[in-house]
Amino acid sequence: MEINNEFKQLGLSDKALHAITKKGFEQPSPIQKITIPVLLSEDNDIIAQAQTGTGKTAAFGLPLIEKLEGQPKGIKTLVLVPTRELALQVCDEMLSLAEKRVVITAVYGGQSISEQQRRIKKGVDIVVGTPGRILDLIRRGDLDFSSLQYFVLDEADEMLNMGFIDDIELIMKHTPDEKRVWLFSATMPDRIVKLAKKYMKSPKKLQVDRTQPTTGLTDQIYFEVHEGDKFDALTRIIDIEPEFYGLVFCRTRNDVDTVTNKLIERGYAAEGLHGEISQAQREKTLKKFRKKYINILIATDVAARGIDIADLTHVINYSLPQDPESYIHRIGRTGRAGKQGTAITFVSPTEYRKLNYFQKATKVNIRKELLPAAEDIVAVKREKIKEELREIIQSGKYSDYLGMAEDLIETNSPEVALAALLRLAFKTQLDASSYSEIRTFHVDTKGTTRLFIGLGKKDGMNPRKISEFIRKEVQIPDRKIDDILVRDDFSFITVPFKEAERILNAFANRKADGKPLITKAKPKKK
Repeated sequence: MEINNEFKQLGLSDKALHAITKKGFEQPSPIQKITIPVLLSEDNDIIAQAQTGTGKTAAFGLPLIEKLEGQPKGIKTLVLVPTRELALQVCDEMLSLAEKRVVITAVYGGQSISEQQRRIKKGVDIVVGTPGRILDLIRRGDLDFSSLQYFVLDEADEMLNMGFIDDIELIMKHTPDEKRVWLFSATMPDRIVKLAKKYMKSPKKLQVDRTQPTTGLTDQIYFEVHEGDKFDALTRIIDIEPEFYGLVFCRTRNDVDTVTNKLIERGYAAEGLHGEISQAQREKTLKKFRKKYINILIATDVAARGIDIADLTHVINYSLPQDPESYIHRIGRTGRAGKQGTAITFVSPTEYRKLNYFQKATKVNIRKELLPAAEDIVAVKREKIKEELREIIQSGKYSDYLGMAEDLIETNSPEVALAALLRLAFKTQLDASSYSEIRTFHVDTKGTTRLFIGLGKKDGMNPRKISEFIRKEVQIPDRKIDDILVRDDFSFITVPFKEAERILNAFANRKADGKPLITKAKPKKK
C-alpha cells in the first residue's frame, strides 16, 4: 500500500508493515525516520534525543520486534520507564506492533506481584517496567537477565527528575556487559550524560530537529470541571462554536461508548472509535468524519492513531491522557495546514497536579478559562439561526412555504407569526435553562494533604511500616511522610500536595474491602 512507502524505505519487514497499516500509521515521525534504520542495521549503543510526543515507542519497538522474532524464549530486552502509566502504554503499543511475534509483559507497582511473577515464569521476550518493581523482582530472583541483549531507557530525564537514577545504576549491575543500551530522552542533563559515559560504549547520537514546533498553531486551554459535569461541559463547548469539527479523547472504551451514546441521544452528529470497533466500521466512521457527515468523533488514544485530518477546529481531552507524550499526540491534530486550532482539557480536582506535570514536561503553557455561560451559548445560537435564515432568503429557496406563511399572517401580525414559528422550531435550543448548572471548585496547589489508608494495626502496620509501604510504590523521601497515625483498621498520613497526587495515582487501582486503599481524608467537621 502506498501508505507504507516511507516505512518500507526504513528497512522494515512485511510483517512490521502489516502491523503499521493495521494501526493506521500514515508516515513515520522524524524520530522514527532517523532511529529505525540505525537500530535495524547497526549494532551501536544509541542516544536518541527528541521532544516528548514524537513516536519514540515505535521507534525502538519496531526494531526490537524484528530482531527478537524467532529467538529462543528468555528475557532479551528490558525497557525501563518512569511510571506505571507509561509502562502500560509502552507495553500496549508494542503488543499491537508485535502481533504475537514476541511475548511482552509490563511490571509495575500497584498490581499483584504474584501475577507478574507468573507471566515472567511462563516465558517472555521483552519486559517493560518501572525501576522499583524491577528491583523488587530482581531481589526475589524472578528476573533472569543472563540472556539480555537490549536495555532501553525511555524518558531517561524524567526518571532522573523522579529520583530513579540510583535505581537505574543498580539495575544495570544485574545485566550482562555485552548488551546494547538504547537511551531515549527529551533533554540531556549532566547526570544523564554521566550515566551514558559510564554504561554505554561509544554511543551514536541521534537527534530530531528541535526547531520544528509541534503545537505552535494550537491554542491550549483547560477548564476545571468535576468528573460528573464533564459531559455537560462538553456540550457547552460544542454549542458555543458554530462550526465545531473536533476529536474528543476518552480514557476507556466504556467512556467512548457512554459519551457517544449521550451525544447521539441529544441530537449531535457523533460517532465513536475504540479497540473493539471492527476495521470495516472504523473505515466507514472515518470516511463520514472526513466528509463532515458527522462533526464529532470520540476516541481512545489507540483508536485515534493514524487519524490525520488537517482542519479540525478542536481536540478535547475529556480525560487527561496517561502521559505527556500522549497529550502532545492528541493536541497535535489541531493547528495544521496553517490553521489555528484549539486544544481543550477538562481537569477534575484529582487531575490538577497531573496537568501541571504535563505543562512542565512539554514546556507549554495551558491557559485556564471559564466555561461559556448558558446565556452566551444561546446568544450564539440565535445569531446562527438568523444567519441561516438570511441565506435562505437570499437563495430564494422558500417558495414552497409561501402559502403556509400567508395563512399564518391572515390572523396574526408577521412578527407574531414568525416568533411562534421560531419557538416551535427552536424551543429547546434557545432555552438557557436546558443547560445544567456546572459546579465550580478551587484547587489548593500549596500546603499538605491528609491521606486515609485502609490498613491498620490489624494488618500488622505501625508508623514505620506505613512509611515503608508507601515508599515501596512511590519514590519519595521518608521525611516527607509526616504525622502518621495508625488505628486498628486504618491509618492517616500527611504529605505535601505534590507527593499526595503521586501516591494517589500509584495506588489508584488498589482496593481494601472493595474500597480504594488510599484516598484523600475527609475534612474534619468544625
